[in-house]
Amino acid sequence: MTQAQGAVKNTRTLIGRVVSDKRAKTVTVLVERRTKHELYGKIVARSRKYHAHDEKGEYKMGDLVEIAEGRPVSKTKAWYVTRLIERAREV
Repeated sequence: MTQAQGAVKNTRTLIGRVVSDKRAKTVTVLVERRTKHELYGKIVARSRKYHAHDEKGEYKMGDLVEIAEGRPVSKTKAWYVTRLIERAREV
């Protein structure tokens, strides 16, 4: 079992939607969170994209996945896809 599959308990995990699966062994995951604006107090949506390692290429665009932080795989990739939460809906 590797670190990416949940062997370490104190890793950061995030839930987001796959927005790109064009690269080999990599998916781009968009994580959205809602926070209160510091000055005005309004709830605003903040988002960030993470490159996550997908060894088998099994996750497709639109899937809801959980990613966990691990050791760096490349210059921009230090997250691993740990599990699939929801498949993308077919239209």
